[in-house]
Amino acid sequence: MSLSPLTLELAPDANFRTVRIRSHVRAPFLFRKRIDWMDPAAEPGEIVAVVDAENQTVGYGIFNPLAEIVVRMLTYDQTIPDAAFWQSRFEGAASLRRDLLKLDADTNSYRLIHAEGDGLSGLMVDRFQDVLSIETFSLGMYRRGTAIAEALSTIMGTKHWLVQPSPRAAEQEGLSAEPIMSAECPKQVEIREFGTRFRVRFEDGHKTGFFCDQRDNRKQFASFCEGKRVLDLCCYTGGFAVQAKKLGNAADVTAVDLDEKAVALAKENANLNQSRLNVVHADAFAYMRDMLRLGKRYEVVVLDPPKLINSRLEIEEGKRTHYDLNRLAMQLVEPGGVLLTCSCAGLLQPEEFTDLVLAASRHTLPADGDMNSRQGRRVQILDKSSASADHPIADNCPETEYLKAVWLRVL
Repeated sequence: MSLSPLTLELAPDANFRTVRIRSHVRAPFLFRKRIDWMDPAAEPGEIVAVVDAENQTVGYGIFNPLAEIVVRMLTYDQTIPDAAFWQSRFEGAASLRRDLLKLDADTNSYRLIHAEGDGLSGLMVDRFQDVLSIETFSLGMYRRGTAIAEALSTIMGTKHWLVQPSPRAAEQEGLSAEPIMSAECPKQVEIREFGTRFRVRFEDGHKTGFFCDQRDNRKQFASFCEGKRVLDLCCYTGGFAVQAKKLGNAADVTAVDLDEKAVALAKENANLNQSRLNVVHADAFAYMRDMLRLGKRYEVVVLDPPKLINSRLEIEEGKRTHYDLNRLAMQLVEPGGVLLTCSCAGLLQPEEFTDLVLAASRHTLPADGDMNSRQGRRVQILDKSSASADHPIADNCPETEYLKAVWLRVL
């Protein structure tokens, strides 16, 4: 299998190999079970024409016979994905962030390409100051990584880029490859978000290095924190915790995470902003149980665990873990306090997440700790939110609405 680089150009007389589907549905993913026939000469990563039962072209996409998603669609009509197509998609994505959302006024860190949300399945790009951090979920996008990075850098005026395959790409795409980067690409940068500073370290980072999707939720969370005792569970590099102190003027902030490198960076981020945090290297489950035994409570709590559901086989186990985490977290909230609880699992529907959070509240000890009570703790839903607007939701891909945030007042 070739991993040689591909350009975004197509030959003027390009002759596309074909993949025939059983039925035509306007979806970004063509799974193996939907494929009727595929040209055996088609190579992993190349662009193919998708045809229906009558051999009429219904669109074009990136092909990988090694993956369960055999074709990731790029167009759904006769439009050929040539260099002009890619340039148009890139410019449209940049315009959304810069011209419509005007993100540059508040931050130099945002999602530039949101895969299916921007019509480019298998590609995530985050802009961090002068670096474009690119994560590829498909072999075809990885092979075009350098060309994509260079085109986007020209549009954005950024100096450096990094392309790395998703950790799950080896399993899902048969892709095992090393990161590629521009000459002298820095190992870390310092970004700003509503005036708060954060370090982004690419070698140690999850995903593309920093979670831009929670940017607006971090700001809203800070608005509840003035003078309050705050707990940030699964804090990663301290985004919510630092904003609670810096923007929210919280009285006391504790941040907890099991990732030792993330905890170290959370401390650095606090120091960058001259903010004092209590940063704890611990498992969230163990920490919450310890605090409950000590009778400790907080007025504002955020629970933002890593992705707990990566496939349909993990849905039930992931839901149970979310339930258990929320049941413990609610017991740590002072009566009348606020809990922000989140899930980034795209396979968990928003209404399912809300239902399991409410179920956890009904099976939670009341504030007085009465072991015989069957009432649980009453909650009021104050708000529901999702990822920031630079993570647009595709009308034909519900998984792009992956982040769910439920804001509760715990009574």
